Amino acid sequence: MIMASKWIEVLTGSLEEKKQYREAVARLDALPEPHREAARAVHRYLLRYGGLIDGEHVAQMAVDLADLWEGSVASGATVHQIVGDEPVEFAETLALAYGGKGWIDAERARLRSAIAAATEGESS
Repeated sequence: MIMASKWIEVLTGSLEEKKQYREAVARLDALPEPHREAARAVHRYLLRYGGLIDGEHVAQMAVDLADLWEGSVASGATVHQIVGDEPVEFAETLALAYGGKGWIDAERARLRSAIAAATEGESS
C-alpha cells in the first residue's frame, strides 16, 4: 500500500497537501453566512488569479484563508471589515504572499523556448 501511495503522489501530488486543502475548504464551507459566501468568493478568485500549480502553496493558501476568516468571525468582524472597500485589491494583495510556481511561469518558459527554437540560426 505504501508503494502504491508513493506512485499516486508522483502522478497527482502530495496526498497530505490534498487532505490539508480539503479540510481548509470544509472550514470555509462551515462559516456562517454572509462570511461563507464571501470566503468562497475570495477563495475562487485566489485560485484563478494566483494561478498556482504548486500543491504546497495552494494548500497553505487555503489553510491561511480559513484561519483568517474563522478568526475574523470569532472576533465579530463583518465581511466589509475583512475585505475592505476593494475586495479585488484585498484578494490580490493576499495572493502576493504565495510566491509558488504558477501556470504563467510554465507558459513564460514555454514562450522563451519556442522563440529561441524559432530564431535558432538567425543572425542577430
